[in-house]
Amino acid sequence: MNENEHNKYMRRCLQLAKNGTGNTYPNPLVGSVIVFENKIIGEGYHKKAGEPHAEVNAVNSVKDKKLLKKSTLYVNLEPCAHQGRTPACSKMIIDLKIPVVVIGCSDSYKKVDGKGIKMMRDAGIKVITGVLENESRELNRRFFTYHEKKRPYVILKWAQTVDGFIDFDRTPDTPIKPNWITDEYARVLVHKMRSEEESILVGTNTAEKDNPSLSLREWAGKDPLRIVIDKNLRLPENLHLFSGKIPTLVLTEKEKKTEKNIKFLKVTFDETLIKQLLDYLYSSEIQSLIVEGGTKTANAFLDTGLWDEAKVFVGNKFFKSGIKAPEIKLNPVKKENISNSKLFTFKNTNL
Repeated sequence: MNENEHNKYMRRCLQLAKNGTGNTYPNPLVGSVIVFENKIIGEGYHKKAGEPHAEVNAVNSVKDKKLLKKSTLYVNLEPCAHQGRTPACSKMIIDLKIPVVVIGCSDSYKKVDGKGIKMMRDAGIKVITGVLENESRELNRRFFTYHEKKRPYVILKWAQTVDGFIDFDRTPDTPIKPNWITDEYARVLVHKMRSEEESILVGTNTAEKDNPSLSLREWAGKDPLRIVIDKNLRLPENLHLFSGKIPTLVLTEKEKKTEKNIKFLKVTFDETLIKQLLDYLYSSEIQSLIVEGGTKTANAFLDTGLWDEAKVFVGNKFFKSGIKAPEIKLNPVKKENISNSKLFTFKNTNL
């Protein structure tokens, strides 16, 4: 089979893998197809942690199992080599005598990390690696960042006006509620973004002025862990964040016991604050963080360089004065129109 054919089937693996977005943590997104005589005879993806892996689902979908001994299995990530909550996929492939396996990228997780590839090659299977490798790593950028950089993947998100403001000047009489810069279409997209991440952070000022819920009200999925910075525990207890309905983490310099599904984490408020948070999330096996805090919180991540991606919505509004939005001195890697707003995506190329 030539390179174009390999790429075609690997793209299908990546397409299938995306169906598990937001549901597979702490596992990666994986899709698999099985090809016999240039025809897909089986396909599957990993749906949820603890459930069968993509390769198993692909094999189970093949009607005539006798064809497996003459087929090629495609998968965007190296098959696992260890017994976890499910059996090792590499061993299953060997037992089924599938002769050729094509892999998008290797798995840097310490329990795999080349062991699956070696196991299959030692058993006489022809293993081809590096097919659409960049695309395969990009799909699982959260997984790889977590295991290779020992921290969660960090996404900064904010909305700003055409003239570069994130909020207008508020007075003590200004109602406590969100100041919408974008429309409902962008808001639905934001909720979809939240559904794909494991945790979400806001700063003290955003929590106080906007009283956000940080939940999924306009998209199906699991609510991310809510995190709020509250150095002196001055935020009022009647905020939506403290409802107790969703696990919430409060970063503070005060001592306080967990209550109503709310955990208080004592940290040092200095230049290491962001790293302390990321270290805690890593130790808690949380692979991703979306930062929806205001300018001060976003700039804390930008200043440390501890961010991977930024999603900046620009709404069709002008404030003329107010709180300036954070500035990213990079060119966007992607520009999109979302109803009457624009969405710019940035990648941290300085990592």
